[in-house]
Amino acid sequence: MILENGVIRTLDPSLPTARAVAIAGAHVAGGVGTHETALPSPDVVDLGGRCVLPGFTDSHVHFPTWSLGQRDVRLEDVSGLDEALDRVRTHPRHGSWIRGYGWRSAEWVEQPTAAALDTVTGDVPALLFSKDYHSAWLNSAALARANGPLEVEGGVVERDAGGEPTGILREESAWQFRMRAAMPSEDEFVEATRDGLRVVAARGVVSIHDKDGWLGAPRIFQRVHERDGLTLRVWGSVPYERLPELESLGLRSGIGDDYLRIGYLKAFMDGTLGSQTAWMLDGSGVAITSGEQLAEVIREGARLGWPVGVHAIGDRANREALDAFESTRALWEPLGLRQRIEHAQCLASEDVGRFATLGVACSVQFSHAPSDRDLAERFWPERVDGAYAFRSLWDSGALVANGSDAPVEELDPLAGIRAGVLRTIDERPAWRAQQCLTVEQAVRATCVNPAWLSRDERRRGKLLPGYLADLVVLTRDPFDCPTDELETVEVVATMVGGRWTHNPPPWD
Repeated sequence: MILENGVIRTLDPSLPTARAVAIAGAHVAGGVGTHETALPSPDVVDLGGRCVLPGFTDSHVHFPTWSLGQRDVRLEDVSGLDEALDRVRTHPRHGSWIRGYGWRSAEWVEQPTAAALDTVTGDVPALLFSKDYHSAWLNSAALARANGPLEVEGGVVERDAGGEPTGILREESAWQFRMRAAMPSEDEFVEATRDGLRVVAARGVVSIHDKDGWLGAPRIFQRVHERDGLTLRVWGSVPYERLPELESLGLRSGIGDDYLRIGYLKAFMDGTLGSQTAWMLDGSGVAITSGEQLAEVIREGARLGWPVGVHAIGDRANREALDAFESTRALWEPLGLRQRIEHAQCLASEDVGRFATLGVACSVQFSHAPSDRDLAERFWPERVDGAYAFRSLWDSGALVANGSDAPVEELDPLAGIRAGVLRTIDERPAWRAQQCLTVEQAVRATCVNPAWLSRDERRRGKLLPGYLADLVVLTRDPFDCPTDELETVEVVATMVGGRWTHNPPPWD
């Protein structure tokens, strides 16, 4: 197959653009930029002036959770308690639980409580996660099914003046409640994941770095893969607590095939901005893992050949994580392990340059900056210079990879690229415009850099001979588009491994 008559961006500096690209089987064939090809009778696809890029990778997504969430009550845009309750009341119900996510109550006049939720749910148990998925809002029927203590290490249970739970659980308390009492079945996750694959194919996604290892995502993906064949490539995580099992089985990072590989260990330093549990240098927040504990995780990971991806939001959490990587550097650096900090959301100025110095990647979410700007200004007024400092990190030489953190934000790479370039999602001007990225930087963070993190830099993320034919066709070239028109750039079609996964040609 030859794609021609359009703008082809290879994302390789030695050949930035090409007149045509030839596909043979699952790979880009010889002859990028020319009509020379080994194919005896190639099919020719007329791009009609459209743009071709390497396909998009979401570097931080909870894919099965996001997929299941498409069926849940969505509360991202509600402005207060009454509106949230109305949304719950009118949403179609599936199964024995009411599930939802997306609420953010910092600006609400009335705060969420179990008693308020009871008025619209009755005796049906309800579990509604916050936008950042670090807080859960439960009704009384759900609390009655706790099946264990609400108070757990690393968790927070909000209580009223009488000492009774208000219905809000945070951090480990929220997650462990879900695991014990309200976890959807594996079959539900599998069916939702199959639906989710079709949605993201239409958004140009060819690969993900998944964070749902804690709920058995590798098995969920494996079941989909065996039944239908995956239509994107998965670089999966596993909780670091499972390392002894991985060792007993003799498993190393990278186990799997071209579509499903288990790649790295996942750990948490702290909570989030929205739940006010980020671990800060002023002593506030929740420390889920200490620096010393993380250093031990990194050491054990290095001994067994596993890189680590650690969630760090607050400036203290990021410093502790960087310190842990630095103190263990002699163990993991010679092994070439691709270490990463997830979010890197608030940084002290003296820590920005340490990512590049240590060779620790920043797995960030461009969409968080405009989405969180009001919360950051409210809760981190003295720290906003170091918040969502994407351009500073890029200019320092750090490897920056972009993701969505879906379901926290929507799984939409083009929206993420716009957020990185524009730093706004409404009529307001760019928030801290000095941190805006160029289109090329935002695209590279969504195509090229994630391939390096998954050790795929020699076969993915660019359109070069021998690379996998993972690509997206766009309505227009984002590199040659005024930034205020980026919203007009849309996905036309998506290809993974030489197969169209969305909207095969011809196109109107």
